[in-house]
Amino acid sequence: MADSDRGPRERMVFSAAQLLRRDGVAGTGMRQVAAHAGAPRGSLQHYFPGGKEQMVNEAVAWAGRYAARRVDRFLAGLEVPSPSGLFAAMVAQWSDELTATGSLPGCPVAAATVDSADTADSTRQAAANAFACWREPVARALTGMDVPESRAAALATLMVSALEGAVLIARAERDPAALTTVARELGPLLDGAVTRPEN
Repeated sequence: MADSDRGPRERMVFSAAQLLRRDGVAGTGMRQVAAHAGAPRGSLQHYFPGGKEQMVNEAVAWAGRYAARRVDRFLAGLEVPSPSGLFAAMVAQWSDELTATGSLPGCPVAAATVDSADTADSTRQAAANAFACWREPVARALTGMDVPESRAAALATLMVSALEGAVLIARAERDPAALTTVARELGPLLDGAVTRPEN
């Protein structure tokens, strides 16, 4: 959806997610979000009567849905779907961004978790829900590639966890090496979980 297709509320949620990626919860103010979204400051109270916490929670929920939708797009781009190919595509969006720009904003869900999980229970729950929203289509994709259902959820958690950790290291080092490493090292393990149906 282009910015022109979003209403002011949707633009502010999107902008909040982008600013959380860069500045975290503490560094993201409501006025900054309104300015980034090109929305009138007076609309903040109207759209987010729960204040900054509500806005952060909605941005986190948006990020979870965005990540979940990307899974299908990654699968569609694979000539021969495989667990390692899916994970490599998930990783590549981050390593490509770092390579292209020289810096890497983080994940808004991770930022909200780090900054607010111990101080705002609603934000902790929003982050937990967002991670679950992301893991579910990954697990579904794995079962579609003949990974047993009994392992798919655990491997989806492994994939998301490894990616989030690698993003953090890549941000600190300003180097995609951690991202390429997790894709290379986890690939064989993920593909090894595939069980081919017996003929």
